[in-house]
Parts: sequence; structure tokens; C-alpha cells
Amino acid sequence: MNSRFELNRRHLLVASAAVLIVRPALAARDVIEVYKSPTCGCCTKWIEHLRASGFEVKAYDVDDITVLRAKLGVPQALGSCHSARVGGYLIEGHVPAKAIQRLLRERPGAAGLAVPGMLRGSPGMEADIKDPYDVLLFQPNGRYAVYQRYGAP
Repeated sequence: MNSRFELNRRHLLVASAAVLIVRPALAARDVIEVYKSPTCGCCTKWIEHLRASGFEVKAYDVDDITVLRAKLGVPQALGSCHSARVGGYLIEGHVPAKAIQRLLRERPGAAGLAVPGMLRGSPGMEADIKDPYDVLLFQPNGRYAVYQRYGAP
């Protein structure tokens, strides 16, 4: 009976270790729903950036991103050319995958992340010139704070 207990305990320990090893890989495969214009090339490049970073992406073409952004609850002042949802958060604009992964890891109380506008050098907007930009963590009431900085100030 003692050896059976040891065997079962050993299986439990191995299974627990396997879950701990596999869990981060599963987290990297969070599904991001992206809403974009059917003709926007930089949106497509941002989706490629997300997939290269391990996210599963479901993309949906919409006629008017401004209307959808309002329905989702993204403040218009933080708007860009595409909106997304992942893990209960909203993502607006060319937010780097690393910032999204950090958001999903830390799970702050917020509505989501935004990179307003279309800044050169942000994911999907690669260019020789790289504008410095901030990723903003925004609240449902529209207030926001800098979550992460990219490039020189």
C-alpha cells in the first residue's frame, strides 16, 4: 500500500510540474480579436507582429472603426486605426505584443491599453524613422497613465 501511495504521489508531482511548464506556453496563445478596416495594410502588419509573438489572432473587417470603438468603450481621444479585445481588456492601436503580454501577466484594474494615432516605428508601422511613443493604460472613464515607453523621450 505504501508503494502504491508513492507511485500515485510521484505521478501527481510529475503532472503538476507538466502543468507549470505548459501554462506559460498556453498563456502566450491568448486569442486576440482584432477589428480593422479591410483595406488597412498597417493593421495587417500589426496582426503579423502579434502572431510572431505567439498570439492567436481572429481578425474581423469592419466598415467604421470609429463606431465600433465607441461600442467597445475605447475613448475616442485614444483612437487609432484598429481595435482589439483580449483577456477581458481592450487594445487600441499599434500596441507592442510585449506590452500586451505584460498586461495579461499583471492583470491591472483597467479597461485596456492604447497607442493613439499611427506612430512611425510602432509594430505594423515600421519605418526608418522611429517616433518615441507611450503605451497608455486607460480606465473606463477615459483617464489614462503611461504604462510603458518606447524610444527616446
